[in-house]
Amino acid sequence: MSGHDDRARAVLAAARARGWMVATAESCTGGLIAGALTEIAGSSDVVDRGFVTYSNDAKTTMLGVPEATIADHGAVSAATAAAMVAGALARSRAHVAVAVTGIAGPGGGTPTKPVGLVWFGLATRDGHPVTESRVFPGDRAAVRRATVDHALDLLRTAADVGRG
Repeated sequence: MSGHDDRARAVLAAARARGWMVATAESCTGGLIAGALTEIAGSSDVVDRGFVTYSNDAKTTMLGVPEATIADHGAVSAATAAAMVAGALARSRAHVAVAVTGIAGPGGGTPTKPVGLVWFGLATRDGHPVTESRVFPGDRAAVRRATVDHALDLLRTAADVGRG
C-alpha cells in the first residue's frame, strides 16, 4: 500500500457517499494521484478517469487547454491549472476533478517559479474552478508526494462539503 492510502480511502468514501465520480488531470505527478486512488480495491465505482498531460501538447489536445493560456501564463500557472481541471470535467463523467501542474525538480525552476511550485485546480460540476499554489520543500520525490497528498485532501474536502 502507498503512503497515500488513508487519504485515498477518505476521498473514495466521501465521493461514494455523495454518489460522485472523480477525475484527475496530472502533469508533474504523472498519474500518481489516480494511482493512489485506484490502488484501493473497489475504487472503480468512484474513479472515472485520469489524464496524464505531462507535455504542453497533451494539455492542449487531451484537456483543451488553449495554447494561448500556456504561452501567456506558462504551463505552471493558475490559468493552466484552471483550464486543466475544466477540461477534465468536460471530458469525463466526473462530478469533481483535480488538476496539478508544477515544477518537481531538480531543475526547471526560475526566480518567479521555483522548484517545488505546484498549482492546483479543483472543480465540481456545479461550480467554477478554484486554484491555489503551494511551494513544497525537498527533492523531486518529496515534491511529488506532497502534491499527491494535497490533491487528495482537496478532493476529500470537496466531496465532504454539504454532507450531513
